[in-house]
Amino acid sequence: MADQQTRSAFEGMIRVGLAAEFLGVSAETLRNWDKSGRLVPTRNPVTGYRYYERQQLERFLARAIAEREVPA
Repeated sequence: MADQQTRSAFEGMIRVGLAAEFLGVSAETLRNWDKSGRLVPTRNPVTGYRYYERQQLERFLARAIAEREVPA
């Protein structure tokens, strides 16, 4: 029962590899961003796997693009 609840809690969320592909960076970069607090995932309490919400990644990408567009 608890495993099923945990699975459903992470349904629709994106694991590190796919999130890295979406953002155009390596999985290691995402792990480093997690460590630095730049992009913090939700962790599965059982497995420790990192999960991201698509909206979270979209917001992060939009902010990163906006930061690059600001004139120096």
